[in-house]
Amino acid sequence: MNEKLYNLVDIKGNQYLSTEKGTFGGHKKLKIYGRLDCPSAQMWIKKGQYIRYRVFFIDEATAINAGYRPCALCMKEEYKKWKEQQNAGYCKTKKR
Repeated sequence: MNEKLYNLVDIKGNQYLSTEKGTFGGHKKLKIYGRLDCPSAQMWIKKGQYIRYRVFFIDEATAINAGYRPCALCMKEEYKKWKEQQNAGYCKTKKR
């Protein structure tokens, strides 16, 4: 019996095949990740605009380590924390 294989992205951004299904989806070009049921992603997939850049991650930590940021729509709290970290980093570099 053949097992289904899923195309996932690792922490270095490299794609690999896995028997485990991804738990987060992302946009390779925009470097955004979010829930698989994200309304924004679903809308763009239906329009055919998103599919060729679609990537999947085994978990959220992998998406973050691969350099992706959370989606502002489907992951509002995570996005807010990410944005605060970005702003804090910006303020530190501006003070120098």
